[in-house]
Amino acid sequence: MVSPDALRTALGILGNIISLVLFLSPLPTFVQIWKKGSVQQFSAAPYLATFGNCMLWLLYGVPIVHQDNILVLTINGIGCLIEVFYLILFVVYSDKKKRVVVLLISLVEVIFAGIVAVLVLTLVHNLKMRSTVVGTICIVFNILMYASPLSVMKMVITTKSVEYMPFSLSLAAFANGLCWTAYALIHFDPFITIPNGMGTLFGLAQLILYGTFYKSTKRQMAERETKGQVGLTEVVVVAGSNKIGNGEPNGRVAEINGK
Repeated sequence: MVSPDALRTALGILGNIISLVLFLSPLPTFVQIWKKGSVQQFSAAPYLATFGNCMLWLLYGVPIVHQDNILVLTINGIGCLIEVFYLILFVVYSDKKKRVVVLLISLVEVIFAGIVAVLVLTLVHNLKMRSTVVGTICIVFNILMYASPLSVMKMVITTKSVEYMPFSLSLAAFANGLCWTAYALIHFDPFITIPNGMGTLFGLAQLILYGTFYKSTKRQMAERETKGQVGLTEVVVVAGSNKIGNGEPNGRVAEINGK
């Protein structure tokens, strides 16, 4: 029979794999941004929230804050690096206003995480209290990370289109929340259970929205493509008409002169 510790480790490893998939799932979005040279209507909010979240969970996983959480430490260290890469791309391909906002929020998050680390490690000497302080802050940031797509979900409901809510990101968020909730329940850790339980619900809500508006999104994209083709046809026709029209007066002039 599998021991609880072995099961927890297995879930933690699986959680690392799914979390890595979650971190990498926006890659198609950023390839699209790179090709078009613009962030379009994509929001930086999920990546900013994830960046702040990863920094704090990185602190939570440090043995001098919370013991036996090496799997939390590893994945959030990787997550920090990946989110920095995404935010750099967002800054490069945003307009000036968005660029300043992203840079300022990123700087505030780094300063905040640094202040928390310094205060907790210097002023709080009890390991359990350190876990409580950092874990409570992590809950807030983890909820923000999972709730950040709410603005996108609102846009989906309003426009009846999931074009700007990537399916891969929603699916990975749901699987990630489910796995880490199970991990935390074995040796009950409320600081991991609460935010990831909520993350599971947020991810499920996004998947439901995706299923609801998938067909209408395809219809809207097809209509937009058809209008684009019709518009191109009209331009060609008009251009051809102008050519004929320009030729006709010249022909008439030649005819009149000939008379």
